Amino acid sequence: MAGITHSAFRRLLADYGGTGALWTEMLSAKMILNENTLESPWLKRRPQEGKVIYQLLVTDVERLSETLDRLSVLRPDGIDLNIACPAPSIRRQRGGADLFEDAGRLRDIVRVLRRDFPGPLLVKTRLGRQTPDWRTKLHDRLHLLEDEGVDALTIHPRYSEEKLKRSARHALYAELAAETRLPIIANGDILGRDFVCDHSAQLAPTAGLMIGRMVAARPWFFAKWQHPELTVDYLAVWNRLCDYIAEDFPARHTLGRIKILAPYFARNFLFGHTLFSKIQSSPDFGTARSRAADFLLQSPDLATNVTLGGI
Repeated sequence: MAGITHSAFRRLLADYGGTGALWTEMLSAKMILNENTLESPWLKRRPQEGKVIYQLLVTDVERLSETLDRLSVLRPDGIDLNIACPAPSIRRQRGGADLFEDAGRLRDIVRVLRRDFPGPLLVKTRLGRQTPDWRTKLHDRLHLLEDEGVDALTIHPRYSEEKLKRSARHALYAELAAETRLPIIANGDILGRDFVCDHSAQLAPTAGLMIGRMVAARPWFFAKWQHPELTVDYLAVWNRLCDYIAEDFPARHTLGRIKILAPYFARNFLFGHTLFSKIQSSPDFGTARSRAADFLLQSPDLATNVTLGGI
């Protein structure tokens, strides 16, 4: 969710409600040392957001205690260590999925997090690399995290090298839940309420659901889950998002924020590629905002199903 779950977008989600907690995007632990915690759109939170979990990219224990001290002013409702991200840029930094592979370094980092953060400590992971011994290695990591005092796990059931290819293996949750005493939060390809009902047996062993990219497309996702009759005003959603981004980000960054969200939001429409193209070709934030508004004022036909393949 890089570039998406910043303070402006979380504010939009909070307007609709329905969430148990909101996650930040993965934040570099070392970057936090140079941010203004009360003004940074990556860090600041608003009371209406409710519970906010700060997800961290950590590569070593150097200055990690300082990072947690700086975050303390924000009163995180949890810290989430990401050992799942397969992006090459993250792995080159020795974070994300690379940290999963290094048990010793992972143990050292979790120990510092557990020692210095008194609240809920979570870890997000994938299955590891697709090797003959992947089950054994994952088993070892689950028990390492148990032993070091982690409180819960989010498991995205894909291999590290798959990125977002193939379907998430929700059928593995029964096996994984039997491997650990920690609560497991399901993640990956959870498309909505109907999907969860249809896959209830596979998801039953988990303690919760984490929804990511589908919410980037539909910020009202959780509200509509609870209130299926909810009517969505797409233009109002767009204008509110633009207002919040303009408020939280310097002007030089606003266009980039909109362009990151554009491919997701555009998937709501039958001819969403037109909306996407209008935004991506815009030279500035104001133009992108007005072009999208013009498109939405025409009451464009909605897509029957929102799919996110290719993003």
